[in-house]
Amino acid sequence: MKRIILTGGGTAGHVTPNLALIPKLRREGWDISYIGTADGIERELITPTGIQYHSIAAGKLRRYRDIKNLTDPFRVLKGIGQAFGIIRRLRPNVIFSKGGFVAVPVVVGAWLNRVPVVAHESDLTPGLANKLSFPFVKKICATFPETLKYLPQKKGVLTGSPIRPELLRGNPGAGLKEAGFDGSKPVLMAIGGSLGATHINEVLREALPTLLSDFDIIHICGKGKIEQSLLNKPGYRQYEYVRAELADLLAAADVVVSRAGANFLFELLALKKPSLLIPLPKGSSRGDQILNAESFRKQGFSMVLQDEALTSASLIQAVTELYARRAAFMAAMEAYPLRDGVSAVMQQIKSVFQFPGRHDMI
Repeated sequence: MKRIILTGGGTAGHVTPNLALIPKLRREGWDISYIGTADGIERELITPTGIQYHSIAAGKLRRYRDIKNLTDPFRVLKGIGQAFGIIRRLRPNVIFSKGGFVAVPVVVGAWLNRVPVVAHESDLTPGLANKLSFPFVKKICATFPETLKYLPQKKGVLTGSPIRPELLRGNPGAGLKEAGFDGSKPVLMAIGGSLGATHINEVLREALPTLLSDFDIIHICGKGKIEQSLLNKPGYRQYEYVRAELADLLAAADVVVSRAGANFLFELLALKKPSLLIPLPKGSSRGDQILNAESFRKQGFSMVLQDEALTSASLIQAVTELYARRAAFMAAMEAYPLRDGVSAVMQQIKSVFQFPGRHDMI
């Protein structure tokens, strides 16, 4: 039987592409296991799939001073030993790594076992965990065309991002019913990522009196960020977080306001949803979302509003323009050849497939 181990975690963005691959892997008869941390979001997201889950220790490698920099290297070493043992026991044909710091011990453990690894980089520039992994992998799947220049020569391949198939099956009527809307107005969805976005939440709510005259609004605001005083406001539906409902809610949305995490951007691209991107500012991140958003703007998929310029007035103006130009954005997205990367990533996984017991140097 073909056997694969998936890994990646720390944020939902390091897990959802794995979730997108699982249905395809199952249809093709692969035996699938997952390696993650004991208490990370990856365990929460993977457990409902019924896939065998193995937990290891992992440490975060920081670029800044922190007392944990003294102890986390030992956690990484422990994780490498644990991953080595799991991989040696399971004897997979290939490992797919989505990144995050849990992936580093797994990739090294795979290399020590002479098991080939395919890595995936979502952002335009590689994150630190993936950079540390690159010497030990066979192939690196890139989401953005611009990423290839940052990858080791002969390892980088443009594949796009794997899209969860259930998102492509959303029903707009079911989405309107779920939100309690009658379909008489276009729908604006605002979403700040799996943890929400406080600044976007605040500004959107300031702009509600104006925006609600033209739009019904679905607001995915993050855990603990529901505004109780607005619970029964007509045309405005709040959610802390959505899972099964997301496909239908996205199908019902005409335009989207979002942060610029790479995985969600490519989900919007696959669904051809015009978007206003408000990337995390440099002080709150390494600047990857700014680059992601700029790439989408240049390709004609999205508009961009920097977080520093976000006010109720600028949001209203940008959303109005976005809706007016939506046909042009949708046409540009329709013409893009890599809207769903599942098949392209699977091709790379099969290209490095290796029977257990071979000892080719990686």
